[in-house]
Amino acid sequence: MSPFLLTRTLPEDATDADLRADVLHGLTRTPKVLPPKWFYDARGSELFEEITRLPEYYPTRAEREILAARAGEIAAATGARTLVELGSGSSEKTRFLLDALTELHTYVPVDVSESALTGAAQALLAERPGLDVHALIADFTRGLALPGTPGPRLVAFLGGTIGNLLPAERALFLRSVRDLLTPGDSLLLGTDLVKDEEVLVRAYDDAAGVTAQFNKNVLAVIARELGADVDPADFDHVAVWDREHEWIEMRLRARCALSVKIRELDLVVPFEAGEELRTEVSAKFRQEGVRRELATAGMELTHWWTDEAARFALSLSTAS
Repeated sequence: MSPFLLTRTLPEDATDADLRADVLHGLTRTPKVLPPKWFYDARGSELFEEITRLPEYYPTRAEREILAARAGEIAAATGARTLVELGSGSSEKTRFLLDALTELHTYVPVDVSESALTGAAQALLAERPGLDVHALIADFTRGLALPGTPGPRLVAFLGGTIGNLLPAERALFLRSVRDLLTPGDSLLLGTDLVKDEEVLVRAYDDAAGVTAQFNKNVLAVIARELGADVDPADFDHVAVWDREHEWIEMRLRARCALSVKIRELDLVVPFEAGEELRTEVSAKFRQEGVRRELATAGMELTHWWTDEAARFALSLSTAS
């Protein structure tokens, strides 16, 4: 095959249709909610990269530490010839796995962004001309059909992104991943761990205010794409630890009573003073909880690695 193939399984207009549906549904219910995927336009992606370098934001560094230390063990345990990465983005951390998987034949990055996939693939192929890359433009939360590639396969879902899914959504997602696995295949899953509340809140409410800008960027996306007359200055960034559910919530709180007109939806959204819009849930995990959720989906946890400070975990599981 060609060293680089790009397959689109997501319709060209899917992103616009999804944004319209999410805004219409999320801003007309009580309490108001929006999914976190709408942070990530070009500016949002830049802001998130900045967040990963903040002293308060530990998950990216902690996961990179694990990958650097354990990639060889992951490779030995899986013997993977195909690496499938869900939500691959820039594929930056993936390089630890690519270096360690000495029998690797094909890399299958999966993302909704064609530009991210193309840019990452070009960079990887420049470094590794012997690697085959088959990129998929797809939304992995809707189920996924993988191309025919040699096994065994390692499916990687890094970054703790699974924490952005609510429990019922996680169950559906993990079951869909299980359906991708055949005997000998594995899932490598990144999960942020429960820890001190102050550490968690600081990670989502940094002193420099970068996360606040990131949170408010969803308003800029709605303004640009749907013609909303919304001013981010009318909202405050809020990060709250929910002890019962063991997750961080990011919210935008209206500073005063206001109405947001969304031209493309012919919609007016009223906010009371102090009313909050939830923009992200970021669940934190414990080992037994991860084991239980994987088992419910039909997978068996076989390996568990954390960084030295036990802030973040990578787990390896196989179909049971």
